[in-house]
Amino acid sequence: MALIPVTILTGFLGSGKTTLLKRILTEAHGQKIAVIENEFGEENIDNDILVSETNEQIIQMSNGCICCTIREDLRVTLQLLGAKRRKGLLDFERVVIETTGLADPGPVAQTFFMDDEIAETFLLDSILTLVDAKHAQAQLNDRQEARRQVGFADQIFISKSDLVSASELDDLQHRLKHMNPRAPQKAVHFGEVTLAEVFDLRGFNLNAKLDIDPDFLKDDAHDHAHHDHGHDHDHAHGEACDHPSHQAQAGHHHRHDDDVKSFVFRSDKAFDPAKLEDFLGAIVNIYGPRMLRYKGVLNMKGTERKVIFQGVHQLMGSDLGPLWAEGEHKMSKMVFIGIDLPQDILLQGLDQCLV
Repeated sequence: MALIPVTILTGFLGSGKTTLLKRILTEAHGQKIAVIENEFGEENIDNDILVSETNEQIIQMSNGCICCTIREDLRVTLQLLGAKRRKGLLDFERVVIETTGLADPGPVAQTFFMDDEIAETFLLDSILTLVDAKHAQAQLNDRQEARRQVGFADQIFISKSDLVSASELDDLQHRLKHMNPRAPQKAVHFGEVTLAEVFDLRGFNLNAKLDIDPDFLKDDAHDHAHHDHGHDHDHAHGEACDHPSHQAQAGHHHRHDDDVKSFVFRSDKAFDPAKLEDFLGAIVNIYGPRMLRYKGVLNMKGTERKVIFQGVHQLMGSDLGPLWAEGEHKMSKMVFIGIDLPQDILLQGLDQCLV
């Protein structure tokens, strides 16, 4: 039986998660969706759509969707849904988990990799993060939960962009890009998003497509091309660098020294598999809780295939991808998104794993 795709919907209080969810549930898309609400005293979706005089945890809706509210462990709820589906008591094709506004999506994502029973039934598709344009800058300044939600995202939707000026929106987008260059951003109004932008994004799919915003790499390559690293490859850094050229180029963008930052490692040389495995194992052991998302397409000695790897916190996986095409430039690219990660230690350590 095919695995059931799961989408995690996250975002700070008031960012519009419930609005987006209501839209997904009420749209006539013909899909049967199970929604798990990680309830924490926020506005409940049941109020408008569902008949709320029920003690049942799971409610079947008129359009075939199912809603259930977690008052316990996510794992237990997923097991319950999976069991009911296998017995033919419930019919659904995908799951959306709405986290509370104060939640860290990390442990939710880890559930799908740490529990064999869950992994045999469900497949984590992606993490969607909603960001409130009006209040985001203050939330990102003050609340690490908000920064972590951005760091985990596979797709960022910016709500309430009509309430800010074009330059404020531009500043916010610039900041989000430096925190997470992997996630495409889109301004949305009242949760008006097509389902194609919400489902089957394959953010956790180990595939060869490494989604790093090309402009992010271009900017930094431009910045750092003239700095002699003493290597025959360059490192593109996030906003952690204090080179004057970077500030000059950033123009009117305000510098935010966010603890959630991203940086990219690139090299033309092949990796030594044993050295890389030892180094990444050690890094994940020490810094795992601060490593939000990391992903790479690697040129590995001893194989003609691309090696695809990615991780969340301490959980890391790799897979053989497609063959390098004839004449294709073999290059390793890795992006790391984390909280106060020691960029220099990681970049130097990765250098030392090259053949």
